[in-house]
Amino acid sequence: MAAVCLDQLRKVYPNGHIAVANASFGIADGELLVLVGPSGCGKTTLLRMIAGLETISDGTLSIDGRVVNQVAPKDRDIAMVFQNYALYPHMTVAENLGFGLRLRGHGKADIDRRVAAAAATLELASKLDARPATLSGGQRQRVALGRALVREPRVFLLDEPLSNLDAKLRLSMRLEIARLHRQLKATMIYVTHDQIEAMTLGQRIVVLDRGMIQQIGTPMDLYECPANLFVAGFLGSPAMNLLRGTLRADDGWRLLSEQGEIRLGHSPATPAWQDWLDRDVVLGVRPEDLQPQTAGAAALSAQLEIIEPVGNEVFLNLRFGEQVLVSRVSPRNVPESGSVVPLELASARLHLFDGASGERIHA
Repeated sequence: MAAVCLDQLRKVYPNGHIAVANASFGIADGELLVLVGPSGCGKTTLLRMIAGLETISDGTLSIDGRVVNQVAPKDRDIAMVFQNYALYPHMTVAENLGFGLRLRGHGKADIDRRVAAAAATLELASKLDARPATLSGGQRQRVALGRALVREPRVFLLDEPLSNLDAKLRLSMRLEIARLHRQLKATMIYVTHDQIEAMTLGQRIVVLDRGMIQQIGTPMDLYECPANLFVAGFLGSPAMNLLRGTLRADDGWRLLSEQGEIRLGHSPATPAWQDWLDRDVVLGVRPEDLQPQTAGAAALSAQLEIIEPVGNEVFLNLRFGEQVLVSRVSPRNVPESGSVVPLELASARLHLFDGASGERIHA
Protein backbone atom coordinates (compact mmCIF):
# COMPACT_ATOMS: atom_id res chain seq x y z
CA MET A 1 0.00 0.00 0.00
CA ALA A 2 1.03 3.65 -0.14
CA ALA A 3 0.80 7.07 1.46
CA VAL A 4 -0.69 9.92 -0.58
CA CYS A 5 0.15 13.61 -0.16
CA LEU A 6 -1.67 16.62 -1.61
CA ASP A 7 0.14 19.95 -1.45
CA GLN A 8 -1.85 23.06 -2.48
CA LEU A 9 -3.73 21.13 -5.17
CA ARG A 10 -5.95 23.30 -7.39
CA LYS A 11 -8.35 22.70 -10.26
CA VAL A 12 -9.38 25.70 -12.32
CA TYR A 13 -11.45 25.21 -15.48
CA PRO A 14 -10.97 27.35 -18.62
CA ASN A 15 -14.07 29.41 -17.75
CA GLY A 16 -12.41 30.45 -14.50
CA HIS A 17 -14.47 28.20 -12.21
CA ILE A 18 -12.38 26.99 -9.25
CA ALA A 19 -13.48 23.43 -8.54
CA VAL A 20 -10.79 22.72 -5.94
CA ALA A 21 -8.89 25.44 -4.09
CA ASN A 22 -5.53 24.76 -2.45
CA ALA A 23 -6.23 21.29 -1.04
CA SER A 24 -3.46 20.17 1.30
CA PHE A 25 -3.56 16.99 3.37
CA GLY A 26 -2.01 13.54 3.59
CA ILE A 27 -3.47 10.04 3.61
CA ALA A 28 -1.43 7.61 5.68
CA ASP A 29 -0.45 4.18 4.43
CA GLY A 30 -3.41 1.90 5.17
CA GLU A 31 -5.81 4.70 6.14
CA LEU A 32 -9.45 4.95 5.05
CA LEU A 33 -10.07 8.65 4.47
CA VAL A 34 -13.47 10.02 3.43
CA LEU A 35 -14.11 13.14 1.32
CA VAL A 36 -17.59 14.43 2.14
CA GLY A 37 -19.68 17.44 1.21
CA PRO A 38 -22.78 18.50 -0.71
CA SER A 39 -23.17 18.06 -4.47
CA GLY A 40 -20.82 20.32 -6.41
CA CYS A 41 -18.37 20.84 -3.54
CA GLY A 42 -15.40 19.44 -5.49
CA LYS A 43 -14.96 16.06 -3.80
CA THR A 44 -15.31 13.94 -6.98
CA THR A 45 -13.09 16.36 -8.92
CA LEU A 46 -10.45 15.97 -6.22
CA LEU A 47 -10.69 12.18 -6.40
CA ARG A 48 -10.39 12.27 -10.18
CA MET A 49 -7.27 14.45 -9.88
CA ILE A 50 -5.71 11.79 -7.63
CA ALA A 51 -6.73 9.14 -10.19
CA GLY A 52 -5.25 11.14 -13.07
CA LEU A 53 -8.61 11.53 -14.81
CA GLU A 54 -8.53 15.32 -14.26
CA THR A 55 -5.47 17.45 -14.92
CA ILE A 56 -3.99 19.36 -11.98
CA SER A 57 -3.96 23.13 -12.47
CA ASP A 58 -1.48 23.80 -9.68
CA GLY A 59 0.10 22.13 -6.68
CA THR A 60 1.74 18.75 -6.16
CA LEU A 61 0.33 15.23 -5.82
CA SER A 62 2.66 12.50 -4.63
CA ILE A 63 2.23 8.79 -3.92
CA ASP A 64 4.86 7.34 -1.58
CA GLY A 65 7.04 10.39 -2.20
CA ARG A 66 6.86 10.16 -6.01
CA VAL A 67 5.31 13.19 -7.72
CA VAL A 68 2.65 11.90 -10.12
CA ASN A 69 1.17 15.11 -11.57
CA GLN A 70 2.18 14.12 -15.09
CA VAL A 71 1.98 10.34 -14.64
CA ALA A 72 -0.70 8.54 -16.68
CA PRO A 73 -3.57 6.96 -14.70
CA LYS A 74 -2.50 3.42 -15.65
CA ASP A 75 0.96 4.04 -14.21
CA ARG A 76 -0.15 5.39 -10.81
CA ASP A 77 -0.90 1.90 -9.43
CA ILE A 78 -4.37 2.85 -8.23
CA ALA A 79 -7.81 1.31 -8.75
CA MET A 80 -11.09 3.21 -8.87
CA VAL A 81 -14.62 2.03 -8.07
CA PHE A 82 -17.26 4.11 -9.83
CA GLN A 83 -20.78 5.07 -8.81
CA ASN A 84 -22.45 3.27 -11.74
CA TYR A 85 -20.40 -0.01 -11.39
CA ALA A 86 -19.25 0.21 -15.08
CA LEU A 87 -19.56 -3.56 -15.62
CA TYR A 88 -19.50 -5.14 -19.08
CA PRO A 89 -22.98 -6.67 -19.58
CA HIS A 90 -21.84 -9.30 -22.11
CA MET A 91 -19.14 -10.68 -19.80
CA THR A 92 -19.52 -13.07 -16.88
CA VAL A 93 -18.52 -12.04 -13.37
CA ALA A 94 -15.21 -13.88 -13.76
CA GLU A 95 -14.52 -12.13 -17.09
CA ASN A 96 -15.39 -8.73 -15.60
CA LEU A 97 -13.06 -9.35 -12.67
CA GLY A 98 -10.18 -10.45 -14.86
CA PHE A 99 -10.60 -8.05 -17.78
CA GLY A 100 -8.22 -5.37 -16.51
CA LEU A 101 -5.56 -7.95 -15.76
CA ARG A 102 -5.82 -9.39 -19.28
CA LEU A 103 -5.33 -5.91 -20.74
CA ARG A 104 -2.15 -5.57 -18.67
CA GLY A 105 -0.79 -8.84 -20.02
CA HIS A 106 -1.09 -11.04 -16.92
CA GLY A 107 -0.94 -14.78 -17.53
CA LYS A 108 -4.02 -17.01 -17.25
CA ALA A 109 -2.82 -18.74 -14.08
CA ASP A 110 -2.21 -15.40 -12.32
CA ILE A 111 -5.59 -14.05 -13.45
CA ASP A 112 -7.40 -17.19 -12.28
CA ARG A 113 -5.64 -17.03 -8.89
CA ARG A 114 -6.51 -13.36 -8.32
CA VAL A 115 -10.11 -13.73 -9.53
CA ALA A 116 -10.66 -16.74 -7.25
CA ALA A 117 -9.18 -14.89 -4.26
CA ALA A 118 -11.31 -11.79 -4.85
CA ALA A 119 -14.45 -13.89 -5.40
CA ALA A 120 -13.84 -15.71 -2.11
CA THR A 121 -13.24 -12.48 -0.21
CA LEU A 122 -16.44 -10.90 -1.58
CA GLU A 123 -18.58 -14.06 -1.47
CA LEU A 124 -18.96 -14.18 -5.26
CA ALA A 125 -17.56 -17.66 -5.89
CA SER A 126 -21.00 -19.05 -6.78
CA LYS A 127 -21.63 -16.18 -9.24
CA LEU A 128 -18.49 -16.35 -11.38
CA ASP A 129 -20.40 -17.69 -14.41
CA ALA A 130 -23.31 -15.23 -14.06
CA ARG A 131 -23.75 -12.05 -16.07
CA PRO A 132 -24.39 -8.62 -14.44
CA ALA A 133 -28.06 -8.51 -15.51
CA THR A 134 -28.84 -11.50 -13.30
CA LEU A 135 -27.20 -9.99 -10.18
CA SER A 136 -28.71 -7.87 -7.42
CA GLY A 137 -27.47 -4.33 -6.86
CA GLY A 138 -25.34 -5.43 -3.93
CA GLN A 139 -23.76 -8.23 -5.96
CA ARG A 140 -22.97 -5.86 -8.83
CA GLN A 141 -21.30 -3.53 -6.36
CA ARG A 142 -19.25 -6.45 -5.05
CA VAL A 143 -18.11 -7.22 -8.60
CA ALA A 144 -17.07 -3.57 -9.04
CA LEU A 145 -15.10 -3.79 -5.78
CA GLY A 146 -13.63 -7.11 -6.87
CA ARG A 147 -12.43 -5.68 -10.16
CA ALA A 148 -10.42 -3.14 -8.17
CA LEU A 149 -9.30 -5.77 -5.67
CA VAL A 150 -7.74 -8.12 -8.25
CA ARG A 151 -5.46 -5.33 -9.38
CA GLU A 152 -3.76 -5.40 -5.95
CA PRO A 153 -3.27 -1.61 -6.23
CA ARG A 154 -1.42 0.63 -3.83
CA VAL A 155 -4.41 2.96 -3.45
CA PHE A 156 -8.17 2.33 -3.76
CA LEU A 157 -10.40 5.24 -4.86
CA LEU A 158 -14.17 4.87 -4.33
CA ASP A 159 -16.52 7.44 -5.86
CA GLU A 160 -19.99 7.31 -4.22
CA PRO A 161 -20.04 3.50 -4.63
CA LEU A 162 -23.24 2.97 -2.61
CA SER A 163 -25.44 5.80 -3.89
CA ASN A 164 -27.43 3.53 -6.26
CA LEU A 165 -28.37 1.05 -3.53
CA ASP A 166 -31.42 1.06 -1.27
CA ALA A 167 -31.06 1.82 2.45
CA LYS A 168 -30.75 -1.82 3.58
CA LEU A 169 -28.14 -2.66 0.94
CA ARG A 170 -26.19 0.52 1.72
CA LEU A 171 -25.89 -0.60 5.34
CA SER A 172 -24.69 -4.11 4.43
CA MET A 173 -22.22 -2.76 1.84
CA ARG A 174 -20.85 -0.20 4.33
CA LEU A 175 -20.05 -3.11 6.62
CA GLU A 176 -18.54 -5.01 3.67
CA ILE A 177 -16.22 -2.11 2.78
CA ALA A 178 -15.20 -1.62 6.43
CA ARG A 179 -14.45 -5.36 6.72
CA LEU A 180 -12.51 -5.31 3.45
CA HIS A 181 -10.43 -2.37 4.64
CA ARG A 182 -9.54 -4.09 7.92
CA GLN A 183 -8.67 -7.30 6.07
CA LEU A 184 -6.52 -5.68 3.38
CA LYS A 185 -5.07 -2.84 5.51
CA ALA A 186 -5.45 -0.88 2.29
CA THR A 187 -5.08 2.82 1.60
CA MET A 188 -8.58 3.94 0.61
CA ILE A 189 -10.00 7.34 -0.37
CA TYR A 190 -13.79 7.29 -0.32
CA VAL A 191 -16.09 10.00 -1.71
CA THR A 192 -19.67 10.44 -0.49
CA HIS A 193 -22.30 13.12 0.06
CA ASP A 194 -23.86 10.98 2.81
CA GLN A 195 -22.63 12.13 6.21
CA ILE A 196 -23.73 8.85 7.84
CA GLU A 197 -21.42 6.93 5.48
CA ALA A 198 -18.65 9.41 6.25
CA MET A 199 -19.06 9.11 10.02
CA THR A 200 -19.29 5.31 10.08
CA LEU A 201 -16.56 4.48 7.54
CA GLY A 202 -13.89 7.16 7.80
CA GLN A 203 -10.91 6.97 10.11
CA ARG A 204 -10.56 10.63 9.18
CA ILE A 205 -12.93 12.90 7.26
CA VAL A 206 -12.23 15.83 4.95
CA VAL A 207 -15.25 18.14 4.76
CA LEU A 208 -15.47 20.25 1.58
CA ASP A 209 -17.73 23.09 0.50
CA ARG A 210 -17.46 25.08 -2.74
CA GLY A 211 -14.06 23.61 -3.51
CA MET A 212 -12.53 24.53 -0.16
CA ILE A 213 -11.56 22.28 2.75
CA GLN A 214 -13.62 23.26 5.78
CA GLN A 215 -12.17 20.83 8.34
CA ILE A 216 -10.16 17.61 8.62
CA GLY A 217 -10.37 15.25 11.57
CA THR A 218 -11.73 12.06 13.05
CA PRO A 219 -15.52 11.61 12.92
CA MET A 220 -15.93 12.45 16.61
CA ASP A 221 -13.54 15.43 16.43
CA LEU A 222 -15.72 16.94 13.72
CA TYR A 223 -18.96 16.09 15.51
CA GLU A 224 -17.91 17.40 18.91
CA CYS A 225 -15.82 20.37 17.79
CA PRO A 226 -16.97 21.64 14.36
CA ALA A 227 -14.69 24.36 13.01
CA ASN A 228 -17.47 26.50 11.56
CA LEU A 229 -21.20 26.77 10.94
CA PHE A 230 -21.02 24.77 7.72
CA VAL A 231 -19.48 21.73 9.41
CA ALA A 232 -21.80 22.13 12.41
CA GLY A 233 -24.87 22.08 10.19
CA PHE A 234 -23.65 19.42 7.77
CA LEU A 235 -22.50 16.67 10.15
CA GLY A 236 -25.11 15.19 12.46
CA SER A 237 -28.58 13.78 11.90
CA PRO A 238 -30.74 15.57 12.88
CA ALA A 239 -28.61 18.65 12.30
CA MET A 240 -27.33 20.88 15.08
CA ASN A 241 -29.78 23.53 16.30
CA LEU A 242 -28.35 26.98 15.46
CA LEU A 243 -29.66 30.12 17.19
CA ARG A 244 -28.41 33.58 16.27
CA GLY A 245 -28.41 36.34 18.85
CA THR A 246 -26.44 38.60 21.19
CA LEU A 247 -24.52 37.25 24.17
CA ARG A 248 -25.21 38.88 27.56
CA ALA A 249 -23.88 38.11 31.04
CA ASP A 250 -26.08 40.21 33.35
CA ASP A 251 -28.09 38.05 35.79
CA GLY A 252 -26.47 34.91 34.39
CA TRP A 253 -25.39 34.16 30.82
CA ARG A 254 -28.10 34.64 28.20
CA LEU A 255 -28.54 34.67 24.44
CA LEU A 256 -30.95 37.35 23.26
CA SER A 257 -32.36 36.19 19.92
CA GLU A 258 -35.28 37.28 17.74
CA GLN A 259 -37.03 34.07 18.82
CA GLY A 260 -36.75 34.86 22.52
CA GLU A 261 -34.34 34.71 25.45
CA ILE A 262 -32.26 31.60 26.12
CA ARG A 263 -30.75 31.22 29.59
CA LEU A 264 -27.32 29.59 29.50
CA GLY A 265 -26.48 29.33 33.20
CA HIS A 266 -24.25 31.28 35.59
CA SER A 267 -20.87 30.56 34.00
CA PRO A 268 -19.75 30.46 30.37
CA ALA A 269 -18.88 27.19 28.68
CA THR A 270 -15.37 28.54 27.98
CA PRO A 271 -13.40 31.63 29.10
CA ALA A 272 -13.29 32.77 25.45
CA TRP A 273 -16.97 33.72 25.70
CA GLN A 274 -16.00 36.76 27.81
CA ASP A 275 -14.64 38.45 24.69
CA TRP A 276 -17.96 38.04 22.85
CA LEU A 277 -20.32 39.88 25.17
CA ASP A 278 -22.81 42.12 23.33
CA ARG A 279 -21.65 40.77 19.97
CA ASP A 280 -23.45 38.85 17.20
CA VAL A 281 -22.96 35.12 17.76
CA VAL A 282 -24.59 31.82 16.82
CA LEU A 283 -25.27 29.29 19.56
CA GLY A 284 -25.11 25.63 18.51
CA VAL A 285 -26.91 22.87 20.40
CA ARG A 286 -26.96 19.21 19.33
CA PRO A 287 -30.44 17.61 19.53
CA GLU A 288 -29.28 15.22 22.28
CA ASP A 289 -28.12 18.23 24.34
CA LEU A 290 -31.57 19.88 24.25
CA GLN A 291 -33.86 17.98 26.62
CA PRO A 292 -37.21 18.43 28.39
CA GLN A 293 -36.42 20.12 31.70
CA THR A 294 -36.48 17.85 34.74
CA ALA A 295 -35.14 20.10 37.54
CA GLY A 296 -34.21 23.74 38.09
CA ALA A 297 -34.93 26.68 35.80
CA ALA A 298 -35.58 26.01 32.13
CA ALA A 299 -33.28 27.52 29.51
CA LEU A 300 -36.23 28.19 27.17
CA SER A 301 -39.73 26.98 26.41
CA ALA A 302 -41.04 25.84 23.02
CA GLN A 303 -44.24 24.33 21.67
CA LEU A 304 -44.09 20.68 20.61
CA GLU A 305 -45.41 20.47 17.03
CA ILE A 306 -44.37 17.07 15.62
CA ILE A 307 -43.23 13.85 17.28
CA GLU A 308 -41.08 11.53 15.14
CA PRO A 309 -40.59 8.07 16.70
CA VAL A 310 -37.75 6.12 15.08
CA GLY A 311 -37.59 3.08 17.34
CA ASN A 312 -35.06 3.43 20.13
CA GLU A 313 -35.29 7.23 20.11
CA VAL A 314 -37.76 10.00 19.36
CA PHE A 315 -37.22 13.35 17.64
CA LEU A 316 -39.26 16.26 19.03
CA ASN A 317 -39.84 19.15 16.61
CA LEU A 318 -40.47 22.24 18.72
CA ARG A 319 -41.54 25.72 17.66
CA PHE A 320 -39.46 28.49 19.25
CA GLY A 321 -40.65 31.76 17.77
CA GLU A 322 -40.16 31.42 14.02
CA GLN A 323 -37.58 28.66 14.38
CA VAL A 324 -38.00 24.90 14.68
CA LEU A 325 -35.70 23.15 17.17
CA VAL A 326 -35.10 19.40 17.33
CA SER A 327 -34.61 17.43 20.53
CA ARG A 328 -33.50 13.77 20.60
CA VAL A 329 -35.12 11.95 23.54
CA SER A 330 -35.84 8.48 24.86
CA PRO A 331 -39.20 6.91 23.89
CA ARG A 332 -39.96 6.96 27.63
CA ASN A 333 -39.55 10.74 27.84
CA VAL A 334 -42.05 12.11 25.30
CA PRO A 335 -44.22 15.13 26.23
CA GLU A 336 -47.73 15.53 24.87
CA SER A 337 -48.06 16.88 21.31
CA GLY A 338 -49.10 20.54 21.27
CA SER A 339 -47.84 21.21 24.80
CA VAL A 340 -45.39 23.95 25.73
CA VAL A 341 -42.23 22.15 26.81
CA PRO A 342 -39.64 23.68 29.17
CA LEU A 343 -36.18 22.74 27.88
CA GLU A 344 -32.73 22.54 29.42
CA LEU A 345 -29.33 22.69 27.72
CA ALA A 346 -26.24 20.62 28.38
CA SER A 347 -24.21 23.70 29.29
CA ALA A 348 -20.85 21.94 29.01
CA ARG A 349 -21.61 20.88 25.42
CA LEU A 350 -22.74 24.16 23.86
CA HIS A 351 -21.04 25.51 20.73
CA LEU A 352 -20.50 29.19 19.96
CA PHE A 353 -19.69 30.67 16.54
CA ASP A 354 -18.80 34.14 15.29
CA GLY A 355 -22.01 35.54 13.80
CA ALA A 356 -20.10 37.35 11.02
CA SER A 357 -17.50 34.78 9.87
CA GLY A 358 -19.21 31.59 11.05
CA GLU A 359 -15.95 30.39 12.62
CA ARG A 360 -15.98 28.54 15.93
CA ILE A 361 -15.12 30.54 19.04
CA HIS A 362 -12.45 28.46 20.76
CA ALA A 363 -11.39 28.31 24.38
